[in-house]
Amino acid sequence: MLIRYVAMPTDRVRALQGGAPDDYGMPPERRISDGDGVPCRHCLRNVKAGEPYLILAYRPFPALQPYAETGPIFLHAEPCERAPESDVIPDLFKATPDYILRGYGHDDRIVYGTGAVTPTHRICNRAHKLLQRPDIAYLHMRSAKNNCFQCRIDREAG
Repeated sequence: MLIRYVAMPTDRVRALQGGAPDDYGMPPERRISDGDGVPCRHCLRNVKAGEPYLILAYRPFPALQPYAETGPIFLHAEPCERAPESDVIPDLFKATPDYILRGYGHDDRIVYGTGAVTPTHRICNRAHKLLQRPDIAYLHMRSAKNNCFQCRIDREAG
């Protein structure tokens, strides 16, 4: 079984870049990057120093429910190319020592017992193991320090 690291959908990102409200109904805040720790969740690259970026509330779930966490993320303010879906962890994430990996069921709720701070070099192996379980539909990779959404991890289609 292969896995796929999946960035935010382009249609949602383009709407936000165009001024659509975030998941709290607020306009995204526009800032200028100092080049340090501003990861875009669409292209899965850091926003370079001097480039504009957006800060906004994002809920990576299809509907409101008790487990549908909403939190802050960054996006390039200008259109960027969506990161290709791949079974290789994106370079953006390699410099950070660990992340929270958490499984969600087909009902978009946390599958208890799946969440764990995972060393970055073990993310791929843990993702493979978790996605072998039939009760897990997908995973979230989140910041181990702030719990911010980084990307989704899915089974390879097919």
